[in-house]
Amino acid sequence: MTESVAPRSSKVATRLEVVEWRRRMAQESHSVVFTNGCFDLVHRGHVDLLREAKRHGDVLIVGMNDDESVARLKGEGRPLVPASDRAEVIAAFEMVDRVVMFPEDTPGPLIEAVVPDVLVKGEDWALDEIVGRRTVEDAGGRVVRVKLTSDRSTSGLI
Repeated sequence: MTESVAPRSSKVATRLEVVEWRRRMAQESHSVVFTNGCFDLVHRGHVDLLREAKRHGDVLIVGMNDDESVARLKGEGRPLVPASDRAEVIAAFEMVDRVVMFPEDTPGPLIEAVVPDVLVKGEDWALDEIVGRRTVEDAGGRVVRVKLTSDRSTSGLI
């Protein structure tokens, strides 16, 4: 018996595809929200963040660190789940409209390319530390810090 793999979700996009899609959303007057993370072991805190992010606009783009950037940020043995699998899991959530991976340690270059209307981060980030804040605010957008679900983290699960 051969094992089959489902085709990539249409929600998982390249940077170029997501930039073009974002342009179409703007032409259709849709408010675009962006958030990001590693999403190595998806847990309740991630789900709550994604739900809350979507509440701040019409469509939600999720930036996801690729495997190499997760390894640099989180250390040896990470990620536990490969990027293609992490992207498919996040894309499966109804509140997520697009998932795009990035190789950099921060989402700064991706945010500069997408220029979302709303940038959402957890309240654990100080406003002046949020990467992409200036890009979004200079374009007339806003940055939203959302409350995190307590006692829910990938590090805690590990």
